[in-house]
Amino acid sequence: MAIQLTLEQAAQFLQTAQDVLILTHKSPDGDTLGSGFGLLHALRGMGKRVWLACSDSIPPRYAYLMGGLTDAVWEDGTGIVPQTVVAVDIADTKLFGEKLCGFADKVQLCIDHHGSNTGYAQYLLLRPNAAANCELMLDLLEAMGLPLTEQIANCLYTGLVTDTGCFRFANTTARSHITAAWLMEAGGRASELNARLFESKKPQRVEAERLALNNLEYYFDGRCALIYLTREDILSSGVAPSDLEDLTSLPRAIEGVEVGLTLRQQPGGSYKISVRTTDAVDACAIAKRLGGGGHVRAAGCELMGNLDNAKAAVLAEVKKELARCEQKE
Repeated sequence: MAIQLTLEQAAQFLQTAQDVLILTHKSPDGDTLGSGFGLLHALRGMGKRVWLACSDSIPPRYAYLMGGLTDAVWEDGTGIVPQTVVAVDIADTKLFGEKLCGFADKVQLCIDHHGSNTGYAQYLLLRPNAAANCELMLDLLEAMGLPLTEQIANCLYTGLVTDTGCFRFANTTARSHITAAWLMEAGGRASELNARLFESKKPQRVEAERLALNNLEYYFDGRCALIYLTREDILSSGVAPSDLEDLTSLPRAIEGVEVGLTLRQQPGGSYKISVRTTDAVDACAIAKRLGGGGHVRAAGCELMGNLDNAKAAVLAEVKKELARCEQKE
């Protein structure tokens, strides 16, 4: 089990680290990439050799996080022998993906904000009440006494706004807004990034949304809404996986819905399931019983089998959680 560190201890660890490889989770989102590249730019500013790795390609919409660095992303490891391996925003080694699974027992430090973290690393810096991992990363860089450049601010702001839905999700706290203010003061281009990430949708993304809503289903007297996309749907729309991140907010946005479920079929046939809930329902409890995890209001898991089996499994857990909520009332 991981030894939990304070901010100061984690800062000291990174200050002495050499040849650092930063791991991000598969199907990367703005928070894992924002955390990873923010840390990479900060450590490179100290003169360290640092690379970032991901089992999947960096989505084009997040290319700006690299800051023009052409050697920042670790591809096949040729010529690179990392002395220090750091994981960011990864609660479980199952999220490493095929390319990085060999690092499952080699992570010295994990920096995370998921209460469901399995403690796989040697050391763990964990803050479950942080709305985004980038909130924690900002405090860590401050503890290291590192300057907050415009590039780092843009990276951390990206993770903050994508994990809070531009401050609309229930995980948003006063600390989130304070963090945003600090990043803006450091040069973070909030207005530009908000527009880039939330106010512009590619035609393929709109088509995928249309297909998902065509598959909308209600359960438990309208308390649960479910949408799904099969591989056929995804391929016919032409949408990139990275453009489907905020699709998870659609079913939960329906009036009267307490649990919103989004099922997306993966290339291998499994279904990635996202769970979004109201304040009364524990999303993490639903996902955890299916081998996943996450946060109280936003969690997820991945299930093998066909669509009907995936639906039945997750709906059974939703039913249990709704019944538990009724008993508490």
